[in-house]
Amino acid sequence: MINPKHKVHSKLFHSIIFRMTKSTSKIIVQKKEITLMHQVGGEYLSLTDIAKYRNAEEPFSVINNWLRTRSTIDFVGLWEKINNPDFKPLEFDRFRIESGNNYFVLSPQKWIESTNAVGITSKSGRYGGTFAHVDIAFEFASWISSEFKLYLITEFKRLKIDENNRLQLEWNLQRTISKINYRIHTDAIKENLIPKEITKQQTSLVYANEADLLNVALFGITAKEWRDANPDKSGNIRDFANLEQLVVLSNMESINALLIQQDLLQPERLIQLNKVAIAQMKSLIESSSIKKLNK
Repeated sequence: MINPKHKVHSKLFHSIIFRMTKSTSKIIVQKKEITLMHQVGGEYLSLTDIAKYRNAEEPFSVINNWLRTRSTIDFVGLWEKINNPDFKPLEFDRFRIESGNNYFVLSPQKWIESTNAVGITSKSGRYGGTFAHVDIAFEFASWISSEFKLYLITEFKRLKIDENNRLQLEWNLQRTISKINYRIHTDAIKENLIPKEITKQQTSLVYANEADLLNVALFGITAKEWRDANPDKSGNIRDFANLEQLVVLSNMESINALLIQQDLLQPERLIQLNKVAIAQMKSLIESSSIKKLNK
């Protein structure tokens, strides 16, 4: 029986197929790489990357000079009033009044902290920088260069079209997987094994994480072993998996979560998962639905 007291991390149930969406994307505009960050509140472009088009050495100076102007403060302030119920209008008014003075300076951090703004974000660290909602980022790009802004909008639209096409493909794939999962349990074995049966040596090893446990059960090797054997390839072992393997891997994640709840040790779970991988792969390779998707 499954012990209800055991708490299983929900991430074990997530399908590997639907992890393609990343928190960031890249747009190439006139040979400049612009980072696009996907957040709950919308999509944010890197002002730091855009500013490098004007000054690659000191992009933050470009951003600060843009932010201190009256027209910029009016624009970003209006955006916040429309989109941010927690925006502080009194602080905004103070900045707006001071923006006419020569001594006035304003950094993104100061703007965010003083007005509780959400349209512009600033992150420190290796992958940090200043980001702004696309509405604001396009305005900044226009200040940098009208030509650059036009190319930026064009590439952004192209990226959105590509993403929509991918999401449609994932939706169709999800529907297909739902149909073929029933066949996994009913089809007779018609082909040679695709995953190899694990060895006693493999069951005696201790795997650092559950991902590698699944890798060994399905692919016969760990992620590190795959990287060592394929030094010329970028990505990881799952990036090069075929559609059938991804389907089985998705099912194995849910099964592994249940086995964890049953307090089975790693060696026992590895044996069980390997058997599941072998049985399901034998069934899937004859699935007409999968064959159509692979064409």
